[in-house]
Amino acid sequence: MIRFSHRLVLLATLACGAAATAAAAEPIRLGMIEGLSGSFANAGNAVVRNLQLAVENVNARGGVRLPGGARPLALVSFDNKQGIEESLIGLRHMTDQRIGFVLQGNSSAVAAALIEGIDKHNQRVPDRRVLFLNYSAVDPALTNDKCSFWHFRFDANADMRMHALTEVIKGDASAKKVYLIGQDYSFGQQLARAARAQLGKKRPDIGIVGDELHPIGKIKDFTPYIVKIKASGADTVITGNWGNDLTLLVKAARESGLNAKFYTFYGNGLGAPAAIGEAGVGRVRAVAEWHPNTGQGSLNPASDLFYKAFRQRYPAPEDDYVHLRMHLMIDMLVSAIEKAKTTEAAAVARALEGARYRNAFHEAEMRADDHQLLQPLYVSVMRKVADGSVRFDNEGSGYGFKTERYLPLAETALPTTCRMKRPD
Repeated sequence: MIRFSHRLVLLATLACGAAATAAAAEPIRLGMIEGLSGSFANAGNAVVRNLQLAVENVNARGGVRLPGGARPLALVSFDNKQGIEESLIGLRHMTDQRIGFVLQGNSSAVAAALIEGIDKHNQRVPDRRVLFLNYSAVDPALTNDKCSFWHFRFDANADMRMHALTEVIKGDASAKKVYLIGQDYSFGQQLARAARAQLGKKRPDIGIVGDELHPIGKIKDFTPYIVKIKASGADTVITGNWGNDLTLLVKAARESGLNAKFYTFYGNGLGAPAAIGEAGVGRVRAVAEWHPNTGQGSLNPASDLFYKAFRQRYPAPEDDYVHLRMHLMIDMLVSAIEKAKTTEAAAVARALEGARYRNAFHEAEMRADDHQLLQPLYVSVMRKVADGSVRFDNEGSGYGFKTERYLPLAETALPTTCRMKRPD
């Protein structure tokens, strides 16, 4: 690990063998701005592992092919401590070092600030423009009224994810009373609005018996919130909580004996399966673009190989949190750079618009209108590996997730209100 400055750390190890020529060239640096300390350090470090492996895979196959010769990728990180001001400081560090690609995702509030900051930078310094690649910030506004030519989102937005979850709830006859709980910032607020709107259309008979927002990253004991949920009589909980806010929520639910189904955005990792344990079997659901048991062996061996390669690189159980979209993002960026034959931001952005991705088990398309990636989504339900219904568990917990509903790309696409302003 090489120190890049007092706060920037070069994370990529340049591959040898097939990458020998590329390794001798100047690397194309990808600057990640993310929370690597504090309450959400586990989520930030999970991102690092996924991006690092994706970078290594590109370098192992020879790097990025450009007219002047192949160049390797290098990942640079900045710890923003999950704060907006720190993130903007990180952005200045990146632009001062002429890093042309900024990566972030674990906070829609941070993403919104970065979009504004990058727009201003690119107007002010047109010869050193940068692109913002977003792997997890899912507030729909980021590709609607706040959309930017310089921003691309590689995760399904909150409305898309909620659409997938409510498609399952629509068919769940036992769902009568729903409690909404989330983090009190733009993403959590939008998630609650989306849940109300979509349930109102799909299941108008369902009652919303609670709608609670809590401070993000500050609650150490969610028992008081679980007491409210139990008192409401809710049989179903919908939450977009992530990181420790989710782990502590489901832990409190287990300890309080809450007998309700959890429909989550991120309940399949970062400690949540182990925290809820046996109480989550058949009750905890998660939505994602992929999960380890999508392949189920002979049904799709390529999916299994992808997952096994990740586990071989990161064998520790606590490191087992795989984001396919992050690997996809790096591959799509490399293809766009190679198509544009340059790393210049505007040219790469135009190459990304409308770009299609396909591997042996996944497909995606970058919608040009708003720079929102369209891809399939899975809603999966928690199962016990010992029961034989799933092959892979999560984080060594003994519990994994089984597909309950698959939505192909065409069914996840939702309209956009973006009015993209493109540079001349």
